[in-house]
Amino acid sequence: MTTPETVNTVVMAAGPILGSVGTSGLTLTTGMVMLAGLRGSDRVKLDRDKAGGIGIALGTFGGAAGDLWASLTSGVAEVPTSLIQGTFTGNMGLGGVALGLTAWTFLFKWRRLIWPSLLGISAGVVYGQAGGIWAIGHNLVLRIASAVGAM
Repeated sequence: MTTPETVNTVVMAAGPILGSVGTSGLTLTTGMVMLAGLRGSDRVKLDRDKAGGIGIALGTFGGAAGDLWASLTSGVAEVPTSLIQGTFTGNMGLGGVALGLTAWTFLFKWRRLIWPSLLGISAGVVYGQAGGIWAIGHNLVLRIASAVGAM
């Protein structure tokens, strides 16, 4: 019979699933998947929900990767975040911004999938900053990334 310690030792000895991918490699690949879907790849079929979900993953991975990736994803996040937070809505915290971005991404019928993709990137960035339940999902995505070798 195996104990949990034995199983953990075997998994740690085997290493991560994809080897040393790095967060930047995972961010690049997620961006390529999104771009392929937006451009009409025969392998990647996007709808609103998939575009938003891939955007959230890209925003999360980009923020964790740092350097240029964090600058790009934070830059994308600034516009919709400022539209939600800095307009007539009053003093709204980042949790409210995260909720607004999520609703904006997934509730509307978008003619062009670039919009839920960009809003998803923004949401992925804000989730990590907002804390609360938003950070749980953010940290879960980063834990999965760690399991595949990105961190």
